[in-house]
Amino acid sequence: MLTSIISTTSAVPSSVVSMMTDTGAPEYSVLTVIVLIFLLSAKEILSASKYWTKSLCTSFDMGIFSLLIVFVSIVIFKITEII
Repeated sequence: MLTSIISTTSAVPSSVVSMMTDTGAPEYSVLTVIVLIFLLSAKEILSASKYWTKSLCTSFDMGIFSLLIVFVSIVIFKITEII
């Protein structure tokens, strides 16, 4: 039994296996842009309504600002990927 295992493992050809991983912008960049557009639209619509408060404005600004930073980094990454 041991000789059969050795003989089958020695029959495996020696080849180089390479793995590639993408670095940089995540695969969810499209989702980030969609959420950013949604938050900007919601802020514009709600700013004209009676439900608009200072705390709601602050909440939207925090989400929009963080997603805007991610959006800029995605754009920079895509530009450097082309160059």
